[in-house]
Amino acid sequence: MKHLITSLAAATLLASAAHAADKPVRFILVGDSTMASSSGYGDAFCARVNRANTCINLAKGGRSSGSFRAEGRWDEVEGLLRGAAAYRTTYVLIQFGHNDQPGKPGRSTDLKTEFPVNMARYAQEVKALGGIPVLLTPLTRRTFKDGVLENNLAPWADVIRATANAQKTPLLDLNAESYAAVQSMGQDEADTLAMAPRPADYDTPAAGKVEVAGAARTAFDRTHLGVKGAAYFSRMVMEEVKRAIPETSNQFKPESEQ
Repeated sequence: MKHLITSLAAATLLASAAHAADKPVRFILVGDSTMASSSGYGDAFCARVNRANTCINLAKGGRSSGSFRAEGRWDEVEGLLRGAAAYRTTYVLIQFGHNDQPGKPGRSTDLKTEFPVNMARYAQEVKALGGIPVLLTPLTRRTFKDGVLENNLAPWADVIRATANAQKTPLLDLNAESYAAVQSMGQDEADTLAMAPRPADYDTPAAGKVEVAGAARTAFDRTHLGVKGAAYFSRMVMEEVKRAIPETSNQFKPESEQ
């Protein structure tokens, strides 16, 4: 009888483990316009996931680490985490920095007192609800000066690196990797990643900054991404996820299907 009970218990454990293994992995994306639909890499990243419907892009243009929460958008993330029983693991990819910079009323956060607290709080709350937070340093902007790519997001990237270390969360150093890649491209190639072609006079003084009656406005800028840029950086993020969290490697489509 004792042997029978032990065998039944072992079979139950094996069945439970098999059931858990059958559950899908989920990704939730939280961030600003460089991750958001239509202007960032988030949707293209989700398209690389085996089960695209288990990847949810909640990033929104113009949001900072402060305003995303203040608008109630984080409440949706927490609701999804509370309903996570159908998933083996939920990874929450969190990228802020662009709109936390000074000069953006209603969005800016203090680099020393607010931004680190906001990022740490996101990581802590994801863990408290059973998810795995993944912090991303912000995607580089693509403006060169005298042949050198500017990186005015470096201080925000430093804070995120320190926060990931303190919170013991996976880190995707997207700022460092995207900066190196864009620097190697040069301005002309980097401009092909934008949402629209670069106007011929874009880099002349005041070009694109003063509206002229009858002149067409351009969607070109050196922050947001078009189809080519989204494909390029979504692949970069996917590879960073696989390196930082090796157990996710089988969650993405083969290269031939992407």
